[in-house]
Amino acid sequence: MAPGEEAPRPGVAPGCPLRLRGRAEPAAPLAPVTWFRVGGPADWLVRPADAEDLLGLLAALPADIPLCVIGAASNLIVRDGGVRGVVLRLPARGFGRIEVEADGVIAGAAALDATVAEHAAAAGLGGLEFLCGIPGSIGGAVAMNAGAYGREIADVLDWAEVATPEGLLRLDAAALRLSYRQAELPARGVVIRARLRAAPAAKPAIAARMAEIRAAREASQPVRARTGGSTFRNPPGRKAWALIEAAGCRGMRLGAAQVSEKHCNFLINTGGATAAEIEDLGEAVRARVLAHAGIALDWEIRRIGERA
Repeated sequence: MAPGEEAPRPGVAPGCPLRLRGRAEPAAPLAPVTWFRVGGPADWLVRPADAEDLLGLLAALPADIPLCVIGAASNLIVRDGGVRGVVLRLPARGFGRIEVEADGVIAGAAALDATVAEHAAAAGLGGLEFLCGIPGSIGGAVAMNAGAYGREIADVLDWAEVATPEGLLRLDAAALRLSYRQAELPARGVVIRARLRAAPAAKPAIAARMAEIRAAREASQPVRARTGGSTFRNPPGRKAWALIEAAGCRGMRLGAAQVSEKHCNFLINTGGATAAEIEDLGEAVRARVLAHAGIALDWEIRRIGERA
């Protein structure tokens, strides 16, 4: 080793421009972690060890290096050309802890929504049953004000802790300006945990509501397909799926990408689709809906990276 040269740190590839105790993987494949199973690699896929490690990373990361945060990658298209800069993913170890209190739950950003619902149910806390119908993690749920079955994060959020380059902030729902499928996070802010309100309730009633939600989801959504959840946001006073169906898009295909026959606000990878096929199919659906109903659908699925 040359004088003054650092020994490689565990989990950090030689040449990595980052200093952290967690893992940094160069040219990291992202397709395997996304629900669509498509997309190119990240320049760097980074998994910090804990909150302190994350704060150090954010403080040291040069402003000219792009930063993209992904969670469970259940509502995400990674484009085929991959993602430049740093893709950040919080691991369950360090960010997945769930603490149950008398009137709520404190959950790490990497905790799955369904797991949080199950912890609340086991403790006899009601009001969080809707989380069992949202495929994702708590960090992503806060970042997009996720909702389903008549409730959303804005209805239950007490506060979220957000790591920023300047330090750790604790922000309430008002400070995050939660609106339909949106939260306003600080620049380069990363949700690391959140407190969700709940109330004591009868365990049989909680279990029944969760069973109802799961059955409804199974019956109406292509939950066993390679998909990314709801593709488009519901326009005010309208349902995206109804607009898509009226425009004749149910079952529409482009290559190996298809509009689901079961729920036409879902796109699916039938096997071997590219990210471009999925995204271009979505754009074709938007064009048909605009021509038929005069309504421009907005994407709910995040699309990151570059085209090949």
